[in-house]
Amino acid sequence: MSSLAGIWQTVLILAQQAAQQPATQEKVTPLATMWQHVSTLDVVEALTFISFGVVCLFYGWRIFKILVTICFGVLGLLVAIWINEELVRGSVVWLAMICILFFAIMSIPFMRWGVSLLGALSGGILTAGTTLAFGVGDQRLLLAGGLIGLVAGGMISFIVFKIAVILFTSLGGSTLVVTGLLGVLYQNTDPKRLEMFASDYRWFLPVLILVPMVIGCVLQYRFIKTAQDWSV
Repeated sequence: MSSLAGIWQTVLILAQQAAQQPATQEKVTPLATMWQHVSTLDVVEALTFISFGVVCLFYGWRIFKILVTICFGVLGLLVAIWINEELVRGSVVWLAMICILFFAIMSIPFMRWGVSLLGALSGGILTAGTTLAFGVGDQRLLLAGGLIGLVAGGMISFIVFKIAVILFTSLGGSTLVVTGLLGVLYQNTDPKRLEMFASDYRWFLPVLILVPMVIGCVLQYRFIKTAQDWSV
C-alpha cells in the first residue's frame, strides 16, 4: 500500500509540475521526453516496472478490470490538467484527485466499452509502430498506418471482446517492461551512446516494444483458451 501511495503521490507531483509549465515553453520531441523520464528511474523502480510489466504480459487477462480502472484514472488526470490549464489555473492536486476518483468509478459501468476502446488504441499503436519499424519516417504514412490499426483493432475489439483484453494488456505490459529495461541500461551503460543508437536506428524502440507484445498476445490467447473459469 505504501508503494502504491508513493506512485500516486509522484503522479500528482508530475501533474502539478506540468500544469505550472509556461505556455511559451519550447516544444520537445517525444523521444526526448521519453529519455527524460527514463533517466529519472533508479534500479528499484526499473525492476518494479519490469515485474509489473511481465505480470501484465502473461496474466493481464486475469487483472484487466484493474488495469482498465487505472487507465480511466490516468484519463481523469489528463482531463484535470487540461481543465486547470484552460479554466482554473491554480493548484491541480485536488482537481486531479477528484477527476481520478470520478473516472475510476465511471470505469465500472463502462468496463466493456473501455476495454474495446483500449483495444482499438492498441491496434493503432501496433500498426504505427510496425510502420516505423520498417523505416517509414513520413508522418502522413505513420498516421495512415495508425488509423488503419485503430479502425481494425476497434472492429475486432467490439466483435471479439477477448481480443481487446489481450491487445491492450500485452501493449501495456510490453511498454512497462521496455521502460524498465531502458532504465536499467541507462544506469549501467553510457547514456549518450544509448540515446544516439535509439535516435539513429528508429526501428529499435518500436521493435523493442512490438516483440514482447506479440509474445504476450500469443501466450495470453493460449492461456484464455485453456481457462475454464474466465469470464468477462
